[in-house]
Amino acid sequence: MAFTFFFRDLPVLEYAVQETIKLAMGRMRIKVWDAGSALGQEPYTLAILFAECLGATFNNLFIDTTDYDSENNFGDIVKQATYKYDELKRIPVDIFKKYFESQGKDTFRVCDKVRSRVFFQYHDLLSLRPIGSDYALIVCKNVLLHFQCHERIEVLKMYHKALSSGGVLALENTQKIPDTISHLFEQVVPDAQLYRKL
Repeated sequence: MAFTFFFRDLPVLEYAVQETIKLAMGRMRIKVWDAGSALGQEPYTLAILFAECLGATFNNLFIDTTDYDSENNFGDIVKQATYKYDELKRIPVDIFKKYFESQGKDTFRVCDKVRSRVFFQYHDLLSLRPIGSDYALIVCKNVLLHFQCHERIEVLKMYHKALSSGGVLALENTQKIPDTISHLFEQVVPDAQLYRKL
C-alpha cells in the first residue's frame, strides 16, 4: 500500500521522535525501523525530524526502512529519494529549503545528509522474522489494517521482540494494541497510538 505523503500524521511522529531521543540519549547508535515505507516519504520525514533535534549526533541515527512490493520498484525510488514538487507542498518552507535540493524540471531530491541515514530493504512482515533487534523506535502506519486480526497480533509480538527495553512503537491512529497483548505495551500519550515496550 503506497498511500502516504511527507509529514503525514506529524504530531504522532514528533511525539515518537521526542520519546526515542529521551530513551537513546548517550547511545552510540539510535536504531529505527520504519515498516511499510512505501515510496520513502515517511522514513525521510522521520530522518528530517531527527536531524532537527539531534544536531551533531545525527550520524548516530540508522533508519532501517522496509516494504513488501511485488513490482520491485519501491527500493529504487526510496534510494533515489527524488520527488516531484507537487508531492512536497505540505512540507514547511524552511524545512523544504534546508533538506531538499533541486534536480531541475520541478523535481527535488532529499539532501545527502538525510539520505545517508536511511537504509531500504524488502521485507514481508508476515514472515514474522524481524530485520534486526534493539530498535529504539518502530513505526508501522497504514499497514496493519490490511492484515487479519490474528496476523496483526503476531506482527505486534514480533515488534515487541525487536524493540529495545523501553523502546517505542508508533501505529496508525486507527490501530490500537489488542487486549490479548496489552500487557506487552503501555500507551505513552493519550492522544496518539504511541506505545512503550514493557
